[in-house]
Amino acid sequence: MQYLIDQFTDKIRAAAGERKPLRIRGAGTKDFYGHFTPLHLHAPGLSDVLDPTAYTGVVDYEPTELVVTTRCGTRLTDLEAELSNHRQMLAFEPPHFGPGATIGGCVAAGLSGPRRATAGAARDFVLGVRMLDGKGDDLSFGGRVMKNVAGYDVARLMTGSLGTLGLLLEISLKVLPLPAMELTLQIPLTEAEAIRRMNLWAGKPLPISATCFYGGQLMLRLSGAEPAVVAACAIIGGEEVSDAAGFWVSVREQQHPFFSTGKPLWRLSVKSTTPPLSLPGTQLIEWGGALRWLAADDEGEAVQIAVRTAARSAGGHATLFRQAGSSLAVFHPLAPGMMKITRRLKEKFDPAGILNPGRMYPEL
Repeated sequence: MQYLIDQFTDKIRAAAGERKPLRIRGAGTKDFYGHFTPLHLHAPGLSDVLDPTAYTGVVDYEPTELVVTTRCGTRLTDLEAELSNHRQMLAFEPPHFGPGATIGGCVAAGLSGPRRATAGAARDFVLGVRMLDGKGDDLSFGGRVMKNVAGYDVARLMTGSLGTLGLLLEISLKVLPLPAMELTLQIPLTEAEAIRRMNLWAGKPLPISATCFYGGQLMLRLSGAEPAVVAACAIIGGEEVSDAAGFWVSVREQQHPFFSTGKPLWRLSVKSTTPPLSLPGTQLIEWGGALRWLAADDEGEAVQIAVRTAARSAGGHATLFRQAGSSLAVFHPLAPGMMKITRRLKEKFDPAGILNPGRMYPEL
């Protein structure tokens, strides 16, 4: 596989020498996310595309150590199947958004699924990375154990950077055992009462692994040892859902009817105790109240101001997750100090500014 790394290196160095933008793009399942669209990717003369999907395979996997190291082009479905053979999983439950999704794209996007509120975010499970920076240098950070970082935690910094700092080659991830038992309960509630109960139950020793409120119904998943799950059912009440696995996949992959309206989709990360937000559109709530999805009734600057003001007032931030061709800022604006740090990081890892320019912020 070294010949592929040599090809990637040559392409990066050639682009840096010409100062020509280079789009790092694998299967393209996350093309919608960020500041450019698939049309930009294929516009003649705009940029070259670096496709790392041929760099596949598991480098090292020791089930007893709960650690796997895999190449960036490995498909998520293949990795999850291998882990499942040993009754293990990626605990942050990453969304795929398409059959070709790769582990490199998963970590570069930094997105987590329904289990995130209780298990942790994608970056919490990244132990180490091997990468090529904007100069074509082959760098390694972190390792294969949890406590291995001295100085800047670059491995986790790469998580969610959308390829703007470098090309991920290999990623070491902590994995967890599959729960012995899972079931989902459905409880009819008002939005305010659902938020109150999600926070109440989160403060108790209950094996809750996911929550979702939409259309007057709270869906709550329990995962763990059978005695713990059965005892939690008696405390929480509600009706057991038959096709629970299908439901959570529909939420994770945004195949649930809520996500199918074609309206601008906003993602608000706020304090879990935030009361119901009065915003123009329909909402779906996840992560015990900490994640509010908004299918906005309108688009434009007025909605952007209303959404970001609401998120900021709730101690959080908002992302324009999906809206084709929008000229609005996708990610929440950074404070001047944070923008300065972000700019310096970009200059350090990608001095020629060729890697996915403008993908996160137009000025970078």
